[in-house]
Amino acid sequence: LEKEAADYLDSPFAVGCASGTDALHLAVLAAGIKPGDEVITTPFTFIATAEAICYVGAVPVFVDVDPQTFNIVPELIEQAITPRTKAVIPVHLFGQPADLGTIGALCQRHNLVLIEDCAQSFGAAVEGRMTGSLGSFGCFSFFPSKNLGGYGDGGLVTAATAEGAETLKMLRNHGSKVRYHHDVIGFNSRLDDLQAAILRVKLRHIDRFNQERRRVAHRYSAGLQDLVQVPFEDGKGVHVYHQYTILTDKRDQIMARLSEQQIASAIYYPIPLHRQNVFAEQCRNLSLPVAESLASRCMSLPIYPEMTDDQVEQVIAAVRGAVAG
Repeated sequence: LEKEAADYLDSPFAVGCASGTDALHLAVLAAGIKPGDEVITTPFTFIATAEAICYVGAVPVFVDVDPQTFNIVPELIEQAITPRTKAVIPVHLFGQPADLGTIGALCQRHNLVLIEDCAQSFGAAVEGRMTGSLGSFGCFSFFPSKNLGGYGDGGLVTAATAEGAETLKMLRNHGSKVRYHHDVIGFNSRLDDLQAAILRVKLRHIDRFNQERRRVAHRYSAGLQDLVQVPFEDGKGVHVYHQYTILTDKRDQIMARLSEQQIASAIYYPIPLHRQNVFAEQCRNLSLPVAESLASRCMSLPIYPEMTDDQVEQVIAAVRGAVAG
């Protein structure tokens, strides 16, 4: 699986691990991030991105996101760089690739490590290159709901260098390269063989899965763009729609109408990271208005490759009825 994933992602190396959270943690460690270092990232994502930074004693520095792509703004990254900054972790949120051309150039100028959070973007591309192949490390999740998902937890880290890959392999296996010889404190974070076998089969179909997600997304957008803010595609890459997330001031009534019709919906993410209790002291004076606005207005509609056009139209009708009603 590691070789096949590396080939698909056009990455020199890929190393399996136990979860997407572990993928981030191991990548931050392998990047040499130390206690007291600063790592710039987005506040509008799942907490695992920031947790991985905190696990090694480093400090997550949150900067605001773009109101269309929901991804971190490169210009704000540059403004947040200090002598303590060692890395940047952009998230390809909901399957929309971040602006890695600009972010990558910025990291090179300032000698920062670029770690991609690709938990939601397996198969997405940026200017012809796969997400996970542009940074020093790319971190993937195989949680069952992901575009490429197993039947339980699993993760993978791509690495740009052989040294990085070897470090990851050592860290995931109790800090050991040779059995019973331990060079560093490591972890038990191996990818289960059964999950790897399942993922190998599903990997052969990932392009078709993602194209079907795009079919559903584009049908949604055609039917809803006059009522709500539909997802944005910047034209620089391929959005793979891990989630189909809209913005609306009528979120509660839309979700209530969907629930009445037994249609699932969800909010990703209702509280941005800089407003979470765990970061309350660190971020007490931090205002990130775009992330805060998105959190108050976002909601995600059902999307999966096997969704039929009739099912999509049923959801569209329910949303339109809720807005009209």
